Amino acid sequence: MPLSVFDLFTVGIGPSSSHTVGPMRAGSSFINLLGESLGSVAGIKVDVFGSLAATGAGHGTFDAILLGLEGCRPDLVEANELTARRTRMSETGTIILGDSTGAGVELAFTEDDMVKRPLTVLPRHTNALTITALDSAGETLAEETYYSVGGGFVTSETEFLEKERAAEAEAAGGADSEFAVSESVVDAELESSSGELPYPFHSGAELLQRCAETGMSITEIMHANELSMRSEEEIRHGLLHIYSVMEECASASLDRSGYLPGGLKVRRRAHDWYLKLKAEDPDRDPGYYLEWVNLIAMAVNEENASGGRVVTAPTNGAAGIIPAVLHYALNYVTSVAEGGESAKHRAIIDFLLTSAAVGVLYKERASISGAEVGCQGEVGSASSMAAGGLAAVMGGTPEQVENAAEIAMEHNLGLTCDPISGLVQVPCIERNAIAAGKAINAARMALWGDGQHRVSLDEVIETMRQTGADMSSKYKETALGGLAVNVVEC
Repeated sequence: MPLSVFDLFTVGIGPSSSHTVGPMRAGSSFINLLGESLGSVAGIKVDVFGSLAATGAGHGTFDAILLGLEGCRPDLVEANELTARRTRMSETGTIILGDSTGAGVELAFTEDDMVKRPLTVLPRHTNALTITALDSAGETLAEETYYSVGGGFVTSETEFLEKERAAEAEAAGGADSEFAVSESVVDAELESSSGELPYPFHSGAELLQRCAETGMSITEIMHANELSMRSEEEIRHGLLHIYSVMEECASASLDRSGYLPGGLKVRRRAHDWYLKLKAEDPDRDPGYYLEWVNLIAMAVNEENASGGRVVTAPTNGAAGIIPAVLHYALNYVTSVAEGGESAKHRAIIDFLLTSAAVGVLYKERASISGAEVGCQGEVGSASSMAAGGLAAVMGGTPEQVENAAEIAMEHNLGLTCDPISGLVQVPCIERNAIAAGKAINAARMALWGDGQHRVSLDEVIETMRQTGADMSSKYKETALGGLAVNVVEC
């Protein structure tokens, strides 16, 4: 099914899209799978595999699974509700299965009852969990394996099998409707339609070809495709809502001080930095732009690291890059900064649509999962998306936008995912700020050229995919290599 801008940008909770948001969605999906059988459940089993098991404690994975099994959705649940549920589960040692449905079943179950298998990697993806519901006789009522494939996207074993059967049927002479591919388990606030797109594209070259054929920009191509799924008002409202959550996330973080949770004693820096920066640069001198970009990126990722509400863009580990570069676009691109509210709204929409067009290519042609391809798939893809979005807002041609996206990824290739203690703090917070700066530099470099360049976006995406495949698993969100083992935690 076609990917939407609202698939790439979703509202969720920190600290990780693949390890927190995805598992919560999997748990919530399992409640839907149970349906009317919910009342017959007498026991629950949860097996967690691979990277989810290896770094789940630091990423809040096990807690997220329990919350999902209570029916919580990351895009809808409020922070105070999460706190209340966590407190109750901790005090009682129970969960209320499907509580949000109004017909919950209380069961004795904690994260200690989950079976963690960090060295067992299932063939389809390293981020996997299997949930089983049992009746009073110990018989299986329902069982499903879920894969958290990055960016909060979740798919199930059943869906994988359906796709395989559909592909086999098509190869045999036409897809059988009985085996139609089902929609992925992605609980975005605005769900995508499965209709045909007016301007489909599956590569950077094809996207540029669509632009050349129609005379449209990349923003306009993406917008036209979105219009086949939802109304103009839904698109506008949805994108401005995404931006407002980004703004609220940064603002909330700037009000906080102290230390981030998790035992590493990482001090929050955004609050003090903000006070100092306001005093030194009250009038937003362009000479201070990078300090403000760094501040926004770090603020968003400090909020993410503390389990706050963020926009997955396209992952939580890289959530600060696009807000930081968008902050640059709104405050330091003259035509936008001096153009009033309407110009800013137009820039937000154009930026997010263009970024999403680039993000679609990474999601379809490679991966945005740190556990699959390393941090190049998270921070690298976000930097590339942000560079493309900024180039568009700065008036770049489709070729210059594609060039900006390519430059940004080319200089994030090989980036490993090795956070200390499995927490999305070191090096993740600073890494977002550095990658935001790279995105801005990539866009500015691209606009000095004419869009013609030696390495294409498609080639750099394929290089990223191959690099990720060759990368040792200890550098892919397993806490078995890199900074995760070379830095003393306390």
